[in-house]
Amino acid sequence: MSEEDLVECSLRNTMPLSPITFLEQASTVYGDNLSIIFDHTVSFSWRQTYHRCLKLASALVNLGLSHNDNVAALAPNIPALYELHFGVPMAGGVLSALNTQLDVAVLALILEQLEPCKIMFVDYQLIDSALKAFEILSQRKCKPPHIVLMPCYDQEPSFSVKDIPPCTLNYNELLATGQNDFEPLKPSNECNPISVNYTSGTTGILPKGVVYSHKGTCLNSLAAIARFEMKQMAVFLWTVDMFRCNGWCFPWVMPLIGGTNICLRNVSAKGIFDAIHRYKVTHFCGAPTLLDMIANASPTDHRPLPHRVNVTVAGVLPPTHVLNKVSELGFDVNIGYGMTETYGPFIIRPWNPTSDDEHTKLNYGMSEVMQNVDVKDPKTNESTPPDGKTIGEIVFKGEALMMGYLKNPQATEEAIRGGWYMTGDLGVRQPNGSITMKDRAKDMMYCEGEAVSSLEVEAVLLNHPKVLKAAVVGRCDEYLVETPFAIVELREGCSATVEEIIKFCEDNLASHMVPRCVLFGDLPVNSTGKVQKFRIREKIKTESGVTQ
Repeated sequence: MSEEDLVECSLRNTMPLSPITFLEQASTVYGDNLSIIFDHTVSFSWRQTYHRCLKLASALVNLGLSHNDNVAALAPNIPALYELHFGVPMAGGVLSALNTQLDVAVLALILEQLEPCKIMFVDYQLIDSALKAFEILSQRKCKPPHIVLMPCYDQEPSFSVKDIPPCTLNYNELLATGQNDFEPLKPSNECNPISVNYTSGTTGILPKGVVYSHKGTCLNSLAAIARFEMKQMAVFLWTVDMFRCNGWCFPWVMPLIGGTNICLRNVSAKGIFDAIHRYKVTHFCGAPTLLDMIANASPTDHRPLPHRVNVTVAGVLPPTHVLNKVSELGFDVNIGYGMTETYGPFIIRPWNPTSDDEHTKLNYGMSEVMQNVDVKDPKTNESTPPDGKTIGEIVFKGEALMMGYLKNPQATEEAIRGGWYMTGDLGVRQPNGSITMKDRAKDMMYCEGEAVSSLEVEAVLLNHPKVLKAAVVGRCDEYLVETPFAIVELREGCSATVEEIIKFCEDNLASHMVPRCVLFGDLPVNSTGKVQKFRIREKIKTESGVTQ
C-alpha cells in the first residue's frame, strides 16, 4: 500500500478518544458488577449506572444544554457527582466540579468566569452557599444558572425546590425526564474540552480554570491502571475529592476494570477502616493528611486490616514516624507528584520504609503519559547536568497536559513555553535518571550563599514529636541577609519553647538551614487546606519571632 493509502486507511479506522466510551463497555462486560456503593444503603450495578447516565445526558439536552456549555457542580463525593462525570460529556457539555469549601465570593467569581453556565447541580447541604453566590452574581448583573438540587438519597429534603427561586427540579426528577435509549454525543474532536478544574489559588490570586480534553482524560485514565497498580474489579474508596482534578481521573478509571466505587460524604479514620473491612477496599488516594488521620486514629476506630491496602498521597509528606506507623498498620504508601495542570499526579513511586537514602523523600522517576520530564536552567533553557546538585526548574510535555487556562490566554502562554509546561518547581536531576524536587521556586531561600529548600526544613520540623504542622519562609534581616523563618503549630495538649525547636533543628540540619526565628500559631490555609505562604510573608512584616 502507498503512504496515501495507509493514511486514508488509518483515518477510516480511528475515532476520537474519550473516556465516556468506557462506561458503555463496562455495562456490557461488567454489567452485573457493583459500580457504586454509598452510605451502606445505595448501590448500583454498572448496567444501572450506564442507563442512569444516559437518562441524565438526555435530560440535560432536553433542558437546552448546548455543545461545550459549562455545567457546574457543588457536591461532596456522592453517586450523583460521579454520574455527572459521564452524563455531562455524553450530552456534549463540560463539567466543572467545584470545591465545596470555597468562599461564596470566590464561588461567585468562578461561576461568572464559567459563563455560559446554564445549569448548576448543588447538594442539599450546600444550597445556602450557592444562593449567597447567586446574590453576588445578581449584583453584578450576571444571570445565575438554574439549580438542580441533589437531595439526600434515603429521604426527601425538608424543603421543596419551589421554595428556592433559581431551582427548577431536583436530581431524581431530572433523571425521570431522560430517555434510556439516548445516543451519547461523542466528541467530534478528541481535543474538545471535557471538564474545567480550578487550581487551589495558593498564591493569593483567583483560582485558574484548567481545561481538560477528552483525549487527555482518556489517556490518563488508561495510564492510571498501571500507575496505581489497579487490578480487575478493584475496590476504590473515595477519599480524594472529585473536585480535585476530577478525582485524579478515577471516575473514568473504574469502569475500565469493572471495579467498585465506595462513595463517602465525609472522610474519617473510622469510615476508612470500616469500609476496608466491609467492602474489601483495595485502593484510596488523597492529601497527605489522610496518613496523619490513619496514624492517629483512636483504638476504637481501627482494627487490624484483613489485607494490605494501597494508598497514594500527593503533597507535602508527613513525618517519617507517621509513614512508618501507617505502613505498620497494613498500608502500602505511594507518593505522587503532579498538579491540576497535569490531571493530578502523573508520577507515582512507592515509599520505601527501609531506605536510608534522603533523596527518596522527594524523588520521582518516569511517567507513562509525559513523553519528556526534564530540569532546565531558567536562564539558558538547557537541561541541567544529572549530578544531583545543579538546581533548575522542573518542566514537562506530553499528552496528559492541560489544554490551557479558561479565558486566560496570557496565563496559558506564561505556563507553556516552547511546548514545555513550566511547573514553578525547582529540582535536580540524579545520575540514575530520576528527578528530586527541592522546592517551589518562590519558596526557595538563599542563606549564606547556599540554596535552602523550605520543604527540607519543614520535614525536619515535622519530625519533632510535639509539632503538628510547620511552614518555613525566607526573611531578610536589617542587613538584607535572608534567613529561615518558621511558623509552628503544636499538637493538641503540647507545649514547647522557641529554644527547644531551634535546638532540634540544629541537631538535624546544617547551620545555614536552621530557622533563626520561630513563631507559634495556626498556619494560614486556603479552602483546600494548602498553606498560604504569601500570608506568612505578610505576617512577618508586622510580627517578630524570638531571635536566637
